Amino acid sequence: MRISEAAARSGLNVDTIRYYEAEGLVPNVVRGTDGQRRFSPDNVDWLTLLYWLRETGMPMKVMQRFAALYAQGDATIPDRKSILLDHSRLLAKRRDDLDRCDEILARKLEIYEEYLR
Repeated sequence: MRISEAAARSGLNVDTIRYYEAEGLVPNVVRGTDGQRRFSPDNVDWLTLLYWLRETGMPMKVMQRFAALYAQGDATIPDRKSILLDHSRLLAKRRDDLDRCDEILARKLEIYEEYLR
């Protein structure tokens, strides 16, 4: 599929896909005889993963490391798993922090409601 369809399916925009490819994050993108990129379903799955990793705040350097390991094959699965576990722990901490913020805001809103009565 062409880059516009890959963008629509993955959630990334065309410029981001081009940037990710230039940064070495997108392996194995084939070009047609016309020189344009042709994305496979596996490429789109990978792009979708990149979209969500970035949405969850994974730094580009970590994404690049993850992609480099992926390109090296199955022998790097333990290292990739470690990266994802570290990121998952970071997300859990952020979730806890956000829950605490939500509690504080809820309490402040209760105080304002009491005040306005």
